[in-house]
Amino acid sequence: MDSNAPRSDPIWTDDGISRIPFRVYTDQQLYQRELERCFYRGHWSYVALEAEIPNPGDFKRTAIGERSVIVIRDADGDINVVENVCAHRGMKFCRERSGNRKDFHCPYHQWNYDLKGNLQGVPFRRGVKQDGKINGGMPADFRPEEHGLTRLKVATRGGVVFASFDHEVEPLETYLGPDILGYFDRLFNGRKLKLLGYNKQRIPGNWKLMQENIKDPYHPGLLHTWFVTFGLWRADNKARLVMDQHLRHAAMVSTRGQGGKSDVTSGVASFKDQMTLQDDRLLDIVHEPWWGEPTAVMMTIFPSVIFQQQVNSVSTRHIQPRGPDTFDFVWTHFGFEDDDETMTRRRLRQANLFGPAGFVSADDGEAIECSQQGFAQKPWHRVLAELGGRTAENTDHMVTETLIRGMYAYWRKVMEV
Repeated sequence: MDSNAPRSDPIWTDDGISRIPFRVYTDQQLYQRELERCFYRGHWSYVALEAEIPNPGDFKRTAIGERSVIVIRDADGDINVVENVCAHRGMKFCRERSGNRKDFHCPYHQWNYDLKGNLQGVPFRRGVKQDGKINGGMPADFRPEEHGLTRLKVATRGGVVFASFDHEVEPLETYLGPDILGYFDRLFNGRKLKLLGYNKQRIPGNWKLMQENIKDPYHPGLLHTWFVTFGLWRADNKARLVMDQHLRHAAMVSTRGQGGKSDVTSGVASFKDQMTLQDDRLLDIVHEPWWGEPTAVMMTIFPSVIFQQQVNSVSTRHIQPRGPDTFDFVWTHFGFEDDDETMTRRRLRQANLFGPAGFVSADDGEAIECSQQGFAQKPWHRVLAELGGRTAENTDHMVTETLIRGMYAYWRKVMEV
């Protein structure tokens, strides 16, 4: 029996996309099907920035779904992505997070691989001479070229590296689609990237909840004191919500308002009219020419990554599932090589709004954890995502859950739910 085949008992009993069953976030069999259909087949996943592996021999260990992979720049300057599983006995041989190597070897039996994943050394392949005869060794028809590491398909654009286990996946540009590609190229516009640092957290919630969180313009002006009080992101800001043609990727685009009291702050408990900063450098915002009009663009690329530009803070947020109720969330903060020291400090300072302990993002992690607890407590119930209607389309305002509905329209097709 195909473990990834649709269940006999229906999970989603109607044709809509606005009422999402809690089991979508908790069901182990459904989660295994997600890994196969959303992470290992038919999709591109984010794996790195080229700035993380600038030199020949540089590598980074990361994950696609639950599968460990290594991103490597080889001696020719090419970027390769290989699975972190030895072809001999299946050991996850690379345990360092990053470094520089001339080759890789598995510590178990010393099988050796070059930086493209080709097997180039097998100890005792031709046996051992003892008492005048050769003992052991690999069979005569053993071919090293047939036993390299699993190599993934790789695509790079604007200094960002994507990979896929599926070598028949559509081209990256087609996968993103013209509208989302435009916002991608706005951020990754050819300037060389500069790595600033990382944050990592483990969130006890389903991985889709983070995709939802960044597709959800409803909560920022209600949950986040910083956003609603200082006008960084609230319902009365000028905004645009854009999806690709398949409704899987999205961009939330916003232009900062003035903050302060207005109709949208009336009765909002998180709004703190008297809140002031002891160090106002935290909101020392400088408009950059590449922005255009928007001051913030949050891109969700299904299934694995969020690209964030919130005023001068820019980062990637990598989603790495660890079961139906947990995921690792890796933040990579970056700038540009032509930034001066003042801009670099500004980016780092504003990054304190985000990350695991960020003045904004800490709220999201806790909200996701509490949601997951509710799903487990009431497994027969459903999410109600009907703000702004029950269908999915682009909008020019933020009072809607259309992007969440769009993702589940796509998810249901892929998952056959």
